[in-house]
Amino acid sequence: MMDRDDYKFMKIRDAILAINQKVNLIGVVVEWGLPKQTKGSDSFCALKVLDESRSTFGISVNFFAENMEKLPRVISVGDIIQLSHVVMKTHNGETYALFNKKFSSFALYEGRNGENFLPYQVSLRFRQRERDKKFIGGLRKWLSNFQLGEAQLISGYQLQASFTNAQALVVYFPVRAVSSWFINSYVYHDSRNIPLLREIKKGETINLACKILHTCEVGEGEWMVFVWDGTDTPPNHIHNKLEDEMDNQLPLQSEPFPLSRDILHSFPTVGSILRVMIDQGNKKHVLHMLNPGKWMIFLNLLCQVNAGLWYGVLTHSTRLRYMPSEDPLILERQRPFEKRLAMQYGRMPFWSFPWISRITEVDYNDDKPPFVTLMDVLTHQKVTAKFKCTIRVVAALPWRAEDVRSPCGNYRMRLTLEDPTARIHAFVYGEDGEKFFEGYPSVNILKRNLNKLLGVAVSDDGKEIKDAPRNPPWVQCCLKSYYLDKNDIWRSRHYRIFDTKLVG
Repeated sequence: MMDRDDYKFMKIRDAILAINQKVNLIGVVVEWGLPKQTKGSDSFCALKVLDESRSTFGISVNFFAENMEKLPRVISVGDIIQLSHVVMKTHNGETYALFNKKFSSFALYEGRNGENFLPYQVSLRFRQRERDKKFIGGLRKWLSNFQLGEAQLISGYQLQASFTNAQALVVYFPVRAVSSWFINSYVYHDSRNIPLLREIKKGETINLACKILHTCEVGEGEWMVFVWDGTDTPPNHIHNKLEDEMDNQLPLQSEPFPLSRDILHSFPTVGSILRVMIDQGNKKHVLHMLNPGKWMIFLNLLCQVNAGLWYGVLTHSTRLRYMPSEDPLILERQRPFEKRLAMQYGRMPFWSFPWISRITEVDYNDDKPPFVTLMDVLTHQKVTAKFKCTIRVVAALPWRAEDVRSPCGNYRMRLTLEDPTARIHAFVYGEDGEKFFEGYPSVNILKRNLNKLLGVAVSDDGKEIKDAPRNPPWVQCCLKSYYLDKNDIWRSRHYRIFDTKLVG
């Protein structure tokens, strides 16, 4: 199996048959797990490596070292790793390569776009040979045309269910427009069974294929990466109490401070942007891989909710998987998104179909403006503008019906609006409030209508259910933006609700 100098690379296809033997391998790193401390004194991480002989499944390589600094530190998933004297093992019917800190060695090279044959990291026992260049060059050439997996239709059962749901959308919207968007967006899946952001569930780990939009530091040693796949995350029940809004208001975003307009302008305005938290321990191992504009598959990403906002968490079981720029899955994510943008109702939240509530009505019909997202509102090029949106009202200040009017009788109220793209504050004031509440109804009517708008749970006899989470309905509203300070129009920009009625 090996040359006399004990230096012959084996194809992965052949190495998986050499159980309990030492082999030399060279391949492309397509999956990378976060390093962690073992129960003993060692540090551990796992990689998945492919070559042209086993380009679908590859092989896992388990590394043990005295400390994390001696583990492979992959700069970019898709780089090349050279392994010497790793031992082939099996566990639960799966073959893997074991890197033994006493006699194994490794070297890491830049991947497809590499311009030289010098490794950027080597282990203590590694020795480079001239013939290595041939294999590295061959892998780079193969990698330039490499595709991981192919798209395919989902099962017939799921297909039938999707068409059933698509037909239900016809209740409110044109058949051709909605069914085309729905089918193109949600009937096609890929053979790797990678879910969409619309499928995440609280407290569960999920595999996600996402585009990296931005990374930033949000606290001392704590970073956040913003990812997107073109779909809308599910709406959450709101557990925050309405009476707490004065002293502990519902946050508008997961990060402690709003992002700048320049950063927001670089984001898509349709589809949810998931914030993924990276703690101090994982920052140096993963942050350098998350380059804006690139697509990455996150395996075993933990999904959580805080104050109704989704966020992801990297855990010790999270792994990153390489996605070539020509990967069919990227096109599969982008194509329905682009078709959605071209449709009349494509900017409405997916989750508002088909049960959009009729407790609000809008009168703003200036040339029948299309619906826009709250991210469209935030990034609009003009500081003053008018918009029509589909949103949920997740908080109100004041929250009691008795307090929505000032002592002199004027309406003044701040509502917190959300859709899958953003949250904002919008005010109901003066004449706009008079129209919103249809004049000056009694406190009981105001209370009943506000409970419906805010998703307050009530019993059959109309009494509020104490401590029950709220589930605000999707409603339509018209917004207008304005500024308070002509010397700083963007920083003083605010939003008001107008031409909208709460009809109960």
